[in-house]
Formats: sequence, C-alpha cells, structure tokens
Amino acid sequence: MRLTVTTPLETVVQVEDAAHVRAEQPCGAFGVLPGHADFLTVLAISVLTWRDSRGRERHVAVRGGMLSVQGGEAVLVATPEAVPGEDLQRLELEVLTRFRRQLEEEREAHTESQRLHVAAIRQIMRLLRPEMRHATPPG
Repeated sequence: MRLTVTTPLETVVQVEDAAHVRAEQPCGAFGVLPGHADFLTVLAISVLTWRDSRGRERHVAVRGGMLSVQGGEAVLVATPEAVPGEDLQRLELEVLTRFRRQLEEEREAHTESQRLHVAAIRQIMRLLRPEMRHATPPG
C-alpha cells in the first residue's frame, strides 16, 4: 500500500510498501490492510504507525487531521502538523504533549475571541437602542 502523510507545507511521509497502517480516531484505534474498503475519518492527536513489507515499524505523530483509504491501495493523511520519528516513546511523551497543549491554547484563544465578539455586539446594541444605553452591562 502507498502511505502519504502531508501537512500544508510539506509531504512528511511517502512510502510505497506499507503492509499495515495503525491510526487513531477520537473513538479509538483502527488498522488498515491492503484491500481495505474506501474509508474517510477524522484523526485524533496521536501517533500513526505503519509496518513496511520487511516488517519494520515506523511512526509519525499527527496533530489530528483526516485519513482516507482509496481503492484499498492508498492511505492518505492530511494533518496540520506531523513529526516523524523512530522513538515511539519520545513521540508520545514530547510531541503529543506539545500538540495537545497547542490545541488547548487555540481553544482558549477561540473562547476569548467569542467573548469579545459578544461584548462588542452588546455594546453596539446599547448604542443603537436608546432604551439600552442606561442598562448596566452583565458582570
């Protein structure tokens, strides 16, 4: 099977002889063998592992993304960020921790942005509606 892992900036993994691919979606891990039915799923922040035709395992940490199986012979992964590595423990401890921290920071920034957006709309409404000008904003 052909396995390709891409980010917006580069192709991180391009192999032609993947005998097995193991990935993880939010509800759990799954495997893909040659001849697998066409498939599309969302990936969790996880380590994607594949075994080549010689039985050697390889790994790449992915920051979520999408995985598709096409024609039973191609596994395509699109992810915002990917870090290949031979040391599975390092990928799991360091890289996945960093990916999860970044996701949490993005969520916090999004929440703050939404809060500011709602506050701006409330202020605009107070300015547009005279009866709301004297209302005290919620704390």
